[in-house]
Amino acid sequence: MTQLEIGNQAPAFSLSNQAGKQVGLADHAGRKVLIWFFPRAFGKN
Repeated sequence: MTQLEIGNQAPAFSLSNQAGKQVGLADHAGRKVLIWFFPRAFGKN
């Protein structure tokens, strides 16, 4: 896995949101994005 440095552009990716819908980085092109990640501590096993 490549680790990003501060200021680098993130690679294209998609993740599931809290409703289970796939959301991609490209969906927010041109905007600043904050990704907040919680390990499964609050989710289902």
